[in-house]
Amino acid sequence: MKSHILKVGLVQHANTSNVANNATKTEQGIRDAANQGATLVVLQELHRSLYFCQTEDTALFDLAESIPGTSTDFYGALAKELDIVIITSLFEKRATGLYHNTAVVIERDGTIAGKYRKMHIPDDPGFYEKFYFTPGDLGFTPIETSVGKLGVLVCWDQWFPEAARLMAMAGAELLIYPTAIGWDPRDDKDEQIRQRDAWIISQRAHAVANGVPVISVNRVGYELDPSGQSDGIQFWGNSFAAGPQGEMLIHASENQEQTLVVEINQARSESVRRIWPYLRDRRIDHYDDLCKIYRD
Repeated sequence: MKSHILKVGLVQHANTSNVANNATKTEQGIRDAANQGATLVVLQELHRSLYFCQTEDTALFDLAESIPGTSTDFYGALAKELDIVIITSLFEKRATGLYHNTAVVIERDGTIAGKYRKMHIPDDPGFYEKFYFTPGDLGFTPIETSVGKLGVLVCWDQWFPEAARLMAMAGAELLIYPTAIGWDPRDDKDEQIRQRDAWIISQRAHAVANGVPVISVNRVGYELDPSGQSDGIQFWGNSFAAGPQGEMLIHASENQEQTLVVEINQARSESVRRIWPYLRDRRIDHYDDLCKIYRD
């Protein structure tokens, strides 16, 4: 079987309150990945700013922007210059009072290939996303690009096997998760390790269960809680790529800014699915209860 190698860049970095500086750092990461041969570059969740969802503050809606808009123009020009596909993550202002956490896929010619609005929205201490984001309404639909059909999801979506399965059933050749996740500094080390390992295991399991590679890109660094109600978040990095059997292909640092490039053999999914035909053996005639919140 002919090998089809796709080089993917993962840009993992820390953020500050200076949006312009964050953009400069992100741009440099993209250029570094392209210089290493990447034709697809994935950015972390909400990379323009600090992770603002630690507190509920209406003034922070000023960070939102339209799509298309300033950021998509900027990354569109960069994608066209470097002849690459870029996956960016933006705070979308759809209308006054209507906002989304949205991933945008920029094609090599600088146009918008498609977007995905985050479907699962958390509401936990330090992650008050329901205050800011309306749940997505675009469904679980892969985005067609020159480098393949991309199943783009966002952060909290990565804990839901249903989302990964629906993307795979619609023909996604890669599952991609821009992410912003970290530790509560008050948790002890053992608890922190359990949380990080569960995060990695969950996504590797999506790769296994669907026979497709997974790309997950997280941020690093400490960000304080401006409300002072918590001790902030220590983002745990660990960006990684896994193959269609869950095998680790590349794994970033826990605390360092890194731009990594990994080779994905897109032909391997075909080989793996021939051996492990999970889609063939699904018993959809007995899955009706999956459409219930809970079986009482």
